[in-house]
Amino acid sequence: MREDRINARNTENLMTESTSQGRVVPGKATPRGRFPHLQRAGDFLFVSGTSARRPDNTIVGASVDALGTVNLDIRAQTRAVIENIRDILCAEGANLSNLVDISAFLVNMNDFGGYNEVYGEFFDETGPTRTTVAVHQLPHPHLLIEIKAVAYAPRQR
Repeated sequence: MREDRINARNTENLMTESTSQGRVVPGKATPRGRFPHLQRAGDFLFVSGTSARRPDNTIVGASVDALGTVNLDIRAQTRAVIENIRDILCAEGANLSNLVDISAFLVNMNDFGGYNEVYGEFFDETGPTRTTVAVHQLPHPHLLIEIKAVAYAPRQR
């Protein structure tokens, strides 16, 4: 009987630790679909693809001049994306130093230099592993970059 209670308690603890929990973070741009900004699975945080979109649906690093010419800035967008990821992680008690892996999606590989330059403002060789790929397009024509990330952030017990 005692052994059954111990096994039940261990199973309950395991389930509590392994159950994933999604979260939409207040004050950030609402996801354009039915998915969370962040999913916790045990001690890992999975951040959905994040862009430079603001809560009001404008995009950092995208402007249109008086003649209707669209100007897009990969440096401003990259900085905004990383800052958005930082804010999402903070909502779960983590920060950029908890990141272990990121995947970056660039619409144009000619933007790699500007993206890489800004990335280096936040991370060095001790930072997360990284994959960068070119994609045909992102959900809005003014978006140049999207990043998804994984962080290791043990819960405080």
